[in-house]
Amino acid sequence: MNKTQLNKAQLKKFRTLLEAKRDDIVRRAMRTRTEDMTLDANELPDEMDLASTEYLQSFTFRLRGREKTFLSKIQKALAKLDDGSFGKCESCEAPILLKRLQARPETTLCIKCKEEQEREEKDYA
Repeated sequence: MNKTQLNKAQLKKFRTLLEAKRDDIVRRAMRTRTEDMTLDANELPDEMDLASTEYLQSFTFRLRGREKTFLSKIQKALAKLDDGSFGKCESCEAPILLKRLQARPETTLCIKCKEEQEREEKDYA
């Protein structure tokens, strides 16, 4: 079933997977907000510990920024499930291979179009 429409069971499986990924990102973001971002200089014994903690917080914020981008891709994939366009390449409109969707259900491009996009980005970088 590589080049045909996805059946209802497959679509349901992708929805469950995407929702689980979304919920995991949101849960980690909430944990970061409530636990990881509290910094009390009085609890740190010296400036090195303070600097190290600040660096780790900065790293965590950057990581969460990437997760925000990933979250928007997941939301877009869920919207495509709702409107019936999930599994269709946004560039050439061909069906995205099932194997690719299983590896990256949030993808919007077939492998051929993704490779072309990456070549273009490399050429212009």
